[in-house]
Amino acid sequence: MAARSGAGLARAMKQRPALGALFACLALAFAGGAFASAYGAGGEVGRWVVALAAAVLAVWLATMAFRALR
Repeated sequence: MAARSGAGLARAMKQRPALGALFACLALAFAGGAFASAYGAGGEVGRWVVALAAAVLAVWLATMAFRALR
């Protein structure tokens, strides 16, 4: 496997803030979905599963955004 060239590394470093912004927006969208599904879940277990899954995805994407924007 060939090593990255200097130009390829510079291009990858320029894309990191864009990826961080993308992951942050996706994290906010999933957090909103988690809130909305938890708010309307009531006593239905299936809706709580959706809320939990969306919350987990939001946290995961938020950590990826944090790493990319660091």
